[in-house]
Amino acid sequence: MIEFLIKTSQFFLSLSILIVLHELGHFIPAKLFKTKVEKFYLFFDPYFSIFKKKIGSTEYGIGWIPLGGYVKIAGMIDESMDKKQLEKPIQPWEFRSKPAWQRLIIMLGGVTVNVIIAIIIYSMILFYWGQQYLEVKNMKYGIECSQFAKDLGFKNGDKILSVDGKYYDNFSDLPEAILLSGEIQVKVERNDQEKFIVIPDNIIEKLINNKDESGFISPAWPYIASKFDDGSPAFEAGVRAGDQLIGLNGKNLYYFTEYLNELKDLKSDEISLMVLREKDTLNFNFQLNSNSKMGIYYTSPSELLEYSKKTYSFLGSFPAGAKMASNRLNSYMKQFKLILNPNTGAWKGLGGFITMGKQFKSEWDWYHFWNFTAFLSIILAFMNILPIPALDGGHVMFLLGEIITGKKPSDKLLERAQVFGFLILMFLLVIANGNDIIRLFN
Repeated sequence: MIEFLIKTSQFFLSLSILIVLHELGHFIPAKLFKTKVEKFYLFFDPYFSIFKKKIGSTEYGIGWIPLGGYVKIAGMIDESMDKKQLEKPIQPWEFRSKPAWQRLIIMLGGVTVNVIIAIIIYSMILFYWGQQYLEVKNMKYGIECSQFAKDLGFKNGDKILSVDGKYYDNFSDLPEAILLSGEIQVKVERNDQEKFIVIPDNIIEKLINNKDESGFISPAWPYIASKFDDGSPAFEAGVRAGDQLIGLNGKNLYYFTEYLNELKDLKSDEISLMVLREKDTLNFNFQLNSNSKMGIYYTSPSELLEYSKKTYSFLGSFPAGAKMASNRLNSYMKQFKLILNPNTGAWKGLGGFITMGKQFKSEWDWYHFWNFTAFLSIILAFMNILPIPALDGGHVMFLLGEIITGKKPSDKLLERAQVFGFLILMFLLVIANGNDIIRLFN
């Protein structure tokens, strides 16, 4: 229950920050151009609001439906569908009375702020924490594979040489490159020989349908004993710090997760453990404890693999933050492209609020919180700029048409477009959150 509350708190805090800043992106230029803003709301408030207070000509409040937020700008055809106001004579303080270029700036304000916020957050992450990463060339033990990766043709210990002919320096870029590139070939080194693994076009669908939740690929490292639990049966049998575990019950095993999988079905069983101590191979027989554990802590990969860390000055962090934001945007655009292609089956992975909430950790982790908040800001920017009526991008589309043609679309056309766009958004919302609900019961 506590873990759920922590995740939920992080999700709503992140969402609230981004919504308020997005709407400020509309609010500030509207005020600068002397346009009346009637409402500024976090979340939606049909029939009633949790909190509201009027300051000047603007009512500020918090709604009860946490699906977003809004600013209601006088004389603008928006989700409020306030037709009565539009029937009145145009006033100089209304949105519709302003030049097209001013209306365009007002509508682009939210997306612009989302992009700027993402760049700032990424920059501050790099400035405060730096960037730690594992270079592919330093992965001397290769990769460790989930069952899903093994089914595709990968094996533990494979060293990835290229993805569709492209070399990647940073390991963290590899899983995404493989999963989001469509039908490609991955070249690996296996037992000093080069092998090619063909990745199917519908890999995302296969990943979604996969019941193994152990991930995809990760850096591999040997299971070397570091320290022991009090009363560790392995220690009492003679296993010592520095011993490398290489086999269990006659089966060759090298990685920590392999031992987890083997031990999970053994309850207080007698086992035979094989270890490598310097150049000697030793065998130890002992009984597992009641939790199916040997009581051995593994040596951290940071001690076995050479990780690189890059630090940034305050000013130097901003170009790097902008590049990181650009990379995240490109990544999300690839995902979106896959979703639009029915052959990939990626639309099945489309998720709503439950999916987003699960991205936060069950303990409060500021690094992860800000990292995902920045990515969520990128998502909001991209989704809002799509040329769908009822979104900022829909308004921008009509405004650009007006600027190019010199003709303003009729209020009737804008009203119909708003309704059409709203129906599209509701359809997407139902699919995304419907997928979440279906996954809860599968």
